[in-house]
Amino acid sequence: MSHSQAESVIKNIIREIGQECAMKGQTVSETLVAFMVKAVVLDPRNEFNVDRTLTKNDVQKLIKLCVSRLLDAANPSLDTIKMQVYFDMNYTNRVELLNEQHRILEARLAPVSREITDNRARTREELESIYRKIVSYVLLRSGLGSPTDIKVVREATAALQSVFPQTELGVFLSLSKKDKERQLKELTMIVTGIRLFNKDCGKGGEGIDDLPAILNEAIPAATQPIDAELRASHDLAYRYTAVLEMMHESPHRNIEARLSMLKEALFNVRQHEAFLCIILSDVITCAQEVEMMDKQFAAQIEQLKNTVQAKTAVPTSQVFPIFLALANLWTSFQDEILLLSFLTNLTVSLQQFLGIHAQLFPDDVMESLLEGVTVKSDEQRIKETMGIKVNVSDFKEQEWLFPETTANFDQLLIQYRGFCAHALAEKDGLLLPGNPAIGILKHKEKYYTFSSKESAYVFAQNPDMFIHLIGEKAKEYAELIQLLELHHQFESVAPYSQVRSGDKRSMKPITKCDSSTQTDTHILPPTIVKSYEWNEWELRRKAIKLANLRKKLTHSVQTNLSHMRKDNSTQVYLLKDFGTQTKLDNSSNVPRPQIFLAGLRGGSTSTTCMVKVNLTRAVDET
Repeated sequence: MSHSQAESVIKNIIREIGQECAMKGQTVSETLVAFMVKAVVLDPRNEFNVDRTLTKNDVQKLIKLCVSRLLDAANPSLDTIKMQVYFDMNYTNRVELLNEQHRILEARLAPVSREITDNRARTREELESIYRKIVSYVLLRSGLGSPTDIKVVREATAALQSVFPQTELGVFLSLSKKDKERQLKELTMIVTGIRLFNKDCGKGGEGIDDLPAILNEAIPAATQPIDAELRASHDLAYRYTAVLEMMHESPHRNIEARLSMLKEALFNVRQHEAFLCIILSDVITCAQEVEMMDKQFAAQIEQLKNTVQAKTAVPTSQVFPIFLALANLWTSFQDEILLLSFLTNLTVSLQQFLGIHAQLFPDDVMESLLEGVTVKSDEQRIKETMGIKVNVSDFKEQEWLFPETTANFDQLLIQYRGFCAHALAEKDGLLLPGNPAIGILKHKEKYYTFSSKESAYVFAQNPDMFIHLIGEKAKEYAELIQLLELHHQFESVAPYSQVRSGDKRSMKPITKCDSSTQTDTHILPPTIVKSYEWNEWELRRKAIKLANLRKKLTHSVQTNLSHMRKDNSTQVYLLKDFGTQTKLDNSSNVPRPQIFLAGLRGGSTSTTCMVKVNLTRAVDET
């Protein structure tokens, strides 16, 4: 089966599963169905062979199993997978979130900006209209008040006129579109800085909320419910862990029927705990940013007051940079408000995936299971093993890392989210916190922690076997792939965020293909000058040769043997593209001489008297 055919089959399976779930009153997303298909195929208990093409019976079996799991309302595993899909599809880090919000803001302001930059106003009414549009643009972009509030508009107009009077509209309209957009953004920031300064001085600030004060109240209000939920998740995780640990030590007690549900519930609460830690870390970062910006904002305001004081006119080169800095800080305050709201909503949304605990394990059931069992927190378990370390001399090939001897020890990327690798494999997926102080095992450029010294010794004897066992356990409980970050072991199961592009395949990725490549021998024309000569003496020899050739003559000979053959010609030196004229041909028109002699034939007298008459015309008359 070709790649396109396999993809088409998988899409049809996903579509059919979604339709059957919808017919039974359960709406599921394609992303959730796609991952469920992968989970069912990977589970060895379902006996699917991913190396061969699915038959018709295999497809029907796959659809039936997926629908059954998706409709199982009392299944902690399904809730965990739903939680993972929801979080990965909705959560984004602060940089990506803020960039997306800025992109949305630019898209919303694009029509208003286009009306200003494309305008060709000529009359007075048209110029006044475009100036009002610029004021509206400044208010919309800064977010300081509504453009429909008269007081806000008046204040913004006054601030804008102080730096951009209406008489300069002609110069503004003569700019290119890019320069207009750049100047609009700059004017927005300057007007924002002016209004913020006026608000601090008590001379304005209509419609401007006190964002620093709001954030200083909102951050603790957002942190408290997250801390409360995190404590509740910790308590549940500790109780589930204690029951599961007791079951492994006393397997004959009558709790084995609940083993699978307890493990799935533990996975669910540990995943919720991991997500809450990510959210709480972002909230703490937000609080740190706000604290730093508070100090910077106060410093800029103080610097501006010292610069302005009671002066009636201040050079723009001194105050404009401060106005721009104030505007940037205020935009950062707005970003933190948006980020805090996003994190709060995400925390509330995760609660919908925790209702199964009260349904399966109410307080009375948990009290009966915990009878005679000591519940230990992660901190207590780690404290019990403090001071116990692996003896490096007992191992010849393994490399162990310790806090005292390793730089950046806290920044090491621990496998399985820091849970004990040995307990995961030997105790059927039990999640026990590892203690890095015992020693971190470095195996194939990956790092593993353990809950006890004995577990570390057993795991170090054959790490590859235990890693394989953990991978097999993840095939049975697909939520472990995301919880323990095992995507590198399951290349066919990508993180959910990578499925957004439409990749819904559940088969093994294709690792072979036929391909060919053709490249030109010489892509660019050669640049070698074959007539180039670097030797000075060789150049001199060629010059003498050419000088001698200019003195030679070309001779041709016709013999009896060659008179019927083709004519040959030889050129001893190259023809020149220019000519030389050695003389100048010219002509002039001169008068013809006309001289007459009279009296030469004689007369009646014996003496001859000759008269000479010159009738030649002068040169200037011709």
